[in-house]
Amino acid sequence: MAQVEATTERIIAADPETVFDALADYENTRAKLLPSQFSEYEVREGGDGEGSLVHWKLQATSKRVRDCLLEVTEPSDGRLVEKDRNSSMVTTWTVTPAGEGRSKAVVTSVWDGAGGIGGFFERTFAPKGLGRIYDVILERLAAETETTSQSGNGAGAGK
Repeated sequence: MAQVEATTERIIAADPETVFDALADYENTRAKLLPSQFSEYEVREGGDGEGSLVHWKLQATSKRVRDCLLEVTEPSDGRLVEKDRNSSMVTTWTVTPAGEGRSKAVVTSVWDGAGGIGGFFERTFAPKGLGRIYDVILERLAAETETTSQSGNGAGAGK
């Protein structure tokens, strides 16, 4: 079994703290960011970053549905890690500064892929498909945080 990895990133016109807080807000914001491939979203414990336990189903393809139960940790500044109890998948969200009032949000998922011909197709196509899903989430994250950042107090002060 080879490890499969999918990575997507986006520059967002909002400060890193605002972007990270939105990602870590499983109780309110996160559900708004998820596209139609996600269903049965439920916060089972916590709801704000570290210590949260979140459930959803991810239908990556017409035949492939992952039932995910995610344990959330915050191992260091700017990182939010979602470890799936039901599989080998680990998704890491990293938010870093990208200039004044801007952030770079990177999402990387890794998992143990299948072997044989199925594994070949998984390694070839799954990262692209998951990347498209993450593009939508990051686009919605940008829309959510850029609006919040611009209407918040002090955003853009001193420019």
